Order: sequence, then structure tokens, then C-alpha cells
Amino acid sequence: MKLEFFIARRYLLSRRKKNFINIISILSLVGVAFSAAAIIIVLSVFNGLGDLLRSLNNSFDPEIKIEAARGKSFPVSDSLLKKIEAVEGVALVTEVIEDYAYVRYRDANQVITLKGVSDNFIDQHRIDDKIVAGELRLNKGDVQYAIIGRGVQYTLSIAVGDDMFPLQVYYINNVKSGTLDPSRLYSRKNILVGAAFSIVQNFDENYVLVPLSFAQELLRYDNRRTSLEIKTKPGTDIFNVQDRIKTALGESYLVLNHEEQHKDLYRLLKMEKLFTFLALSLLLGISSINIFFSLMMLALDKKKDISILAAMGANENLIRKIFVVEGGLIAFGGALLGLLLGGIFCWLQLNYGIISMGMETSVTEGYPIKVKVIDFVSTLAVVSVLTFLISWRPAILASRSVSVRNL
Repeated sequence: MKLEFFIARRYLLSRRKKNFINIISILSLVGVAFSAAAIIIVLSVFNGLGDLLRSLNNSFDPEIKIEAARGKSFPVSDSLLKKIEAVEGVALVTEVIEDYAYVRYRDANQVITLKGVSDNFIDQHRIDDKIVAGELRLNKGDVQYAIIGRGVQYTLSIAVGDDMFPLQVYYINNVKSGTLDPSRLYSRKNILVGAAFSIVQNFDENYVLVPLSFAQELLRYDNRRTSLEIKTKPGTDIFNVQDRIKTALGESYLVLNHEEQHKDLYRLLKMEKLFTFLALSLLLGISSINIFFSLMMLALDKKKDISILAAMGANENLIRKIFVVEGGLIAFGGALLGLLLGGIFCWLQLNYGIISMGMETSVTEGYPIKVKVIDFVSTLAVVSVLTFLISWRPAILASRSVSVRNL
């Protein structure tokens, strides 16, 4: 049967007029190739952007974060800390108090996110290589220091390391209505700026890190904390540690890994990638329409030759198979060429950064790229479905041409 198929297919194609139909077939192949290449390139850029966001967020965020399931803060006791530290795989537990505050430096002012952290935050080594000015420290003797984002430094024109002008931090207190004493409406404390960090714009322009005792006194949180940040031991599976902490603490706490801490952002990125894939798949479908016209014209042009094959013993199933395979060869030929072109472009971008972000302040010079096998498989799957749908109608039309009246 296979031999009969190849003989019949060769007979039909060898007698094809090598002009307009061939041109349409070539255009179909080229259109599918460029569409497939576009899908691979765009999906790889989305993969790269996702990895870039994770690497930037992971520089500032903890490996595991514990928050209250209800409310903004929760009480933290020595017994709770010991329970978490006793979990297998936990290396450090950093206490955190985080809230909005108002800062003033000389004549400039800004609303910032104040993050008070316990002293072992330095031991987590999350921002060691992100310090761009000053020295990474929270305390030196009895003197407390703030670590500010580079954006906050620029906005307030702060001279890092200057002991003459401290940073003034204000916090609006939750007082009862009718209070006449203005001093009770807010708390104020001064702190020296010891260092500045630069990670990504969102963090740089908003965050000021201070010692936990400073935030505790200013914000009046007492023994309450907004979160606990966990650093795991090297070589430990973070997801296993996360599950153990959930089991130890129960349902009163949220135990979040890196991705869950920014689940809305990553969900949005995945949705954008999905809709982009669907849009480019539609473009691939439009490019494949030429295959439909090519096969339709071939079916109309070869009615007599199809009837000759039928007279020689070819059945309708064989004729349909010839046309479906012909559409598949054009589509998959274009798809494989497109995947090759897309892969080459991604390799060039990954190694040489041929297309830059176009911004001097961008965190990376070239567009980030990450190639995933699943993207290639998905593209081939779309091509397979489109090929079958597009080739089936011309194949049915060709099989109906099996008639001696066409001889």
C-alpha cells in the first residue's frame, strides 16, 4: 500500500503545471516559516522576561515568607520562632515590620515603604552585591543606620554616609478622633543613612530598610510583625521546607515561596504569553490559507489524472491521503524551517544581544531570551491541527473527482 501511495503521489505531482500552483506552495511554506519563527522568538522573550523578573525579585524577596492568613500583622513569640527554626531545612528566620512612612531629608520629602528587619537580615546576603554606595550595615555600636533604595537617594538628594544630616522618619499614629495634641498624631525618629542599594525601579524608589527596633518603636508594633522571612540551608528543596512549615504552623499563617509572593505579576505574565501565542497561532493559520488554495487548485487541475489513477485501482482513501500528506509536507517544511530560524535568532540574541532594550537605565542591555522545548512542541502541535483542518476539504474534493467522466 505504501508503494502504491508513493507511485500515485509522484504521478500526480510530476504532471502538475509548474507555475502558479508552485508559486502559491512556496509562498505558503515561507509564510508558515516566518509565522513559526515569530512564535518561537516571542515566546522565548516572554520566558526570558519571566526569568529576569524572578531573578530581580529574588534579590530582594526571601526564599520563603510567612504572613498572617487574616489581618496585617501577627504576634511573634520566642516559642513561635523556635518552632520555625526547628523545621528541617530552615537556616535563618528574619523578623520584619513593614508599613508606609513619610521621610524628610533637609528640604525634600517622600512617602516610602519602611521595612524594619532583625539583625540577621544581613546574614541572608540577599543584597550584598546590590549595594552601590556606603557600607551594608544596620548597626554599629549604639548607632543605627538605614539602607535606602537608589531612587529614594536621588529623590531626596541624600549624601550617603553624611553624619551631619539624618533622615527624618514620620509615621501617622492611629489615634482617636477629637485628639487636640498635634504631637500625638504622629511619631518621629531620626536615623543616619549608611548605604544605598540598586535592584529594580520598584524597590529602588520605595524601600528604606531600618533595624527592627527602630521600626518597632516608631510604628508601635510591640511584639507584632507583618512577616517572617526564611532562608533555607544550602542544597535544601525550598518546596519541601515550605510544606513542613505549613504543617508546623497550621492554617493561621500563609507560607509563600518566591513565585507566590508575586502571584498576580506572574499570572499576568503567563496570561500575556498565552494570548500572544493564540494571536500568533491565528497569524499562522492565516499564513496556512495559501496551502488550502494551493491544494484546491491542485484538486481542480488534476481531475483527469485522479480519474486515471482510479482506473488503475486507486481508491478514494488513497487520493485523500495524497492531498493531506501534500499539505502536511508544505506546512511541516515551513514549520521546521521557521523553528530553525527562530532557534538561530534566539541563540544570536542570547550570546550577542543583537537587539537591545533601548534604555540606558535598563537592568539588562539586550532583550532576555530563554528557549524552552515546550514552545517548539506547541508550535508543531498547532501546525499539525491546522494542516489537518486545511487539507481535509481539498482532499475530500479530490476524492470526489474519481470518475470516468473526467477522462
